[in-house]
Amino acid sequence: MADLTAELLLFDGFDELDAVGPYEVLENGREAGADLEARLVTLEDGTDDGFVEASHGLRVEPDGTLGDPDLLVVPGGGWTSADGGVRAVVDDGAIPAAVDDRFAAGATVASVCTGAMILAEAGVLEGRPATTHQVAIDDLEESVANVVEERVVDDGDVLTAGGVTAGIDLALWLLEREFGADVAEAVAAEMEHERRGEVFG
Repeated sequence: MADLTAELLLFDGFDELDAVGPYEVLENGREAGADLEARLVTLEDGTDDGFVEASHGLRVEPDGTLGDPDLLVVPGGGWTSADGGVRAVVDDGAIPAAVDDRFAAGATVASVCTGAMILAEAGVLEGRPATTHQVAIDDLEESVANVVEERVVDDGDVLTAGGVTAGIDLALWLLEREFGADVAEAVAAEMEHERRGEVFG
């Protein structure tokens, strides 16, 4: 059993890089010595063919359904859409409820991009500093979150990242926080990624 289990929760209309970027960082972290396991999951088996379709048409076959991870990462995508992605997830309510359940059970929760709106709906951002993609900043300000316009915000058991590529920096920060700077630096070098900004928190 890994020291840290991470699950990235996919849904129809999620943004590809919001999930795949952090997943690759975490997998590279495992290869660099971090004792972790990362899985791509859905809330439940609900698709006819077992695939989830992302916002740009990428079809992903998840590793399974949501369990009880130490870390739950929620991507964004589709907040400005009338019929899919985060907007549909928030309107449906099932995923926010599942996020709240895992958080109440002790999981650390993190969002990338407009995934913060799912965390807001789940009630886990109340009174906390948080960030999101620029298209949702005003909406997040209307929630009970304290909006911080930073790339990555760490409030202990709740973390948020700004738009799309900020998810890579979020995942690198999680590697540094949990497994040390050497692991994070090795992964950033492997991915030829230059980390940006300071982590707020």
